[in-house]
Amino acid sequence: MLLRSACALASLLVSSAALAQGYGQPGQQPYGQPQPGQPGLSSGGLAPPSGTSQSDQNSMQTQHELERADREDSGRGLEFFYINAEIGGEHLGLQTFKANNLVDAGVVKTSQTGLAMGAGLGVRLVFLTLGPRFRLASFEDWQLWTLNAELGIRIPLGNVEPYFTFGGGYASVGSFDSGNLGGNLNNDDVDITGYNLRGGFGIDLYLSPAFSIGANLTGEMLFLSRPGVDPSKLNTGTGSTDDVYAADGSSIGAGVTLTAVAGLHF
Repeated sequence: MLLRSACALASLLVSSAALAQGYGQPGQQPYGQPQPGQPGLSSGGLAPPSGTSQSDQNSMQTQHELERADREDSGRGLEFFYINAEIGGEHLGLQTFKANNLVDAGVVKTSQTGLAMGAGLGVRLVFLTLGPRFRLASFEDWQLWTLNAELGIRIPLGNVEPYFTFGGGYASVGSFDSGNLGGNLNNDDVDITGYNLRGGFGIDLYLSPAFSIGANLTGEMLFLSRPGVDPSKLNTGTGSTDDVYAADGSSIGAGVTLTAVAGLHF
């Protein structure tokens, strides 16, 4: 009995010594720790999925799209200021929608076609432009000049850029002489002023980041008025011209203008 107890105790001591020796040897994992080849085990024995996550794939796709857009970009960069000049033709009727003795239609031709030229400048904020525009149109019997505030909406498509414009402001008709007014009147005697509203469409082709050429088509309405002429400047006799200019006159006219445009961009 005593001999069996001694043998059992010796066997237990040998097993404990072997276990202690294995725990301290290099390359051996402590009891309860994951074995090599089981990396990333978390509590419960589950490991996170390997490979690229969905967010990483979306980020890579976005980066590829940005690189492609950069290759296809026109290279113009941002634009802050612009200045342009235009020249073309305009057809205008002084009394298209309303005729109330603005001029003597029996002497002055109220609908004419002539040369138009103008210039504009302003600032640009991404898709919007804002600035003043001056335009002068010369006709056979008279001239029209306008000074407008103009808002533009641009649509960048690489080097080609369509746009819409909306404007309005001051308008004046002048450069009359006694030959086309009738009687003893001259340009200083007849003061025709008012305002206009204008809308248009155009397209620019950028030949470089700083220079463009294009075309612009606009339509406008004119709201004009004229005070009566000083009776002392009229003929002493009666006549149609005296009757027209002695009283106040007004009209609502309309016109269309087509111009070629050259612009500088900064």
